[in-house]
Order: sequence, then C-alpha cells, then structure tokens
Amino acid sequence: MKVVIAGSAKLQNEIQKWIEYWNSKNDYLVLDYPKAIPEDNFDELYPEVHKNFFKNITEADVLFIANYKKNGIGGYIGAETFAELGFGLAQKLIYGKKIRLILANMPVKEVACYDEIFLWKKLGWIDEIIG
Repeated sequence: MKVVIAGSAKLQNEIQKWIEYWNSKNDYLVLDYPKAIPEDNFDELYPEVHKNFFKNITEADVLFIANYKKNGIGGYIGAETFAELGFGLAQKLIYGKKIRLILANMPVKEVACYDEIFLWKKLGWIDEIIG
C-alpha cells in the first residue's frame, strides 16, 4: 500500500514519526511527505515539489493528514493541506479511486475547513480520524 503524508512541512518531528509508523507496517510504503524547502530558492523549487506531491497522491492508496496543533490551533489544517485532501477526495468521488483518507486529529472549530471535514466524515468520505 502506497502512502502519502500531507501536513505542514514545519512539523518535521511529527511527520518523521508517521513515516516510521507507516513504513513499519507490512506492505506499506511512504511515497511522499512534506519536506522543508530552503528559503533561498523556494520559488524556484516549489513548483516541481508541488507538482510531484500531487502526482504521488494519484498513486497513493492512503492519504494521511498529519494535522497537529499549529499556531495555537488544534488539529490545524492549512490551505495547502486542505487542497491536497480535496484532491484526494476528488480522486475518490470522480474516478472511484480506492484511496483511504485518514486524519491524525479532528480539527477544532477554529480551523477554516472544520465544517467540510465534519461533513466529509459524516458522509463516510474520510475513513478514519486517529486522535
């Protein structure tokens, strides 16, 4: 099973724990995860990193959202991660892709996409929330 981990690249410690977790499971392999891009050539590197990340989501069996407290907000999901989650969901709904969408934590109500996450979970589009 191929796994893509999405979330804030600023949470490298948490992401590393999930890479180890998924890679330790039988028949699971992490294809991609958020990587810190050096600031000095961010604008140059970002387009290709971003494009490859979305390509890997199309290959994934699991899209895992490593969402944690950030900026004082629990279960934080930023615009970039929400776009990635939406892309994974689109694969599932439009193309019938058998991709599992899993969140580390339910976002708190202060997260901009809280209502959508709540609805998607209710509709069964998000398979699991771990925390």
